[in-house]
Amino acid sequence: MLRLLLDQDFDHDILRGLLKRIPALDFTTAYHLGLSRAGDRKLLLRASEERRILLTHDTRTMPDHYFALLQKGETLEGVFIVSRRLKIGFVIENLEILIICSEHEEWQNTLNHLPL
Repeated sequence: MLRLLLDQDFDHDILRGLLKRIPALDFTTAYHLGLSRAGDRKLLLRASEERRILLTHDTRTMPDHYFALLQKGETLEGVFIVSRRLKIGFVIENLEILIICSEHEEWQNTLNHLPL
């Protein structure tokens, strides 16, 4: 099962829906790690240190920081960028499948947009 780190602006309605479906969900938030004001680079590196997939809505700056770190030779955990335009139920269903049916290694060094 994937372990998650939620970006500071990630929709907690999605988190609550995931917790209803996956009560044993292993997650933390940027807030709980004291990273609410941290930049993308720091958040990406922390997610990788903790072997957590990063969930974010940030399509504007996150991809640039992610690929810049990869170019520097960093090994990063995956990132799932979730569009705010998607229906919450759809997002929850898709994330549930990804969380339960895949392993971290499948997503290393990949940035993905939901839906896949």
